[in-house]
Amino acid sequence: MPDPAESAGARSGERPPETDAERRRRRAQFLRELHEAKALRERVQPRRARAARMRQAMRMRTFRW
Repeated sequence: MPDPAESAGARSGERPPETDAERRRRRAQFLRELHEAKALRERVQPRRARAARMRQAMRMRTFRW
């Protein structure tokens, strides 16, 4: 049974709930970094990246709506 003192709003040092704008900003930053990391990985491991692209293309071709 969870302790009521440890519920989401009762913890000390808890930040107030984030706004939609903050959440979208953090998400956009995360997606930018993810895209950058994938691009770096493609440059570092071109053969593996090409194989991954081929697998993704095959998945997309065989996907049924």
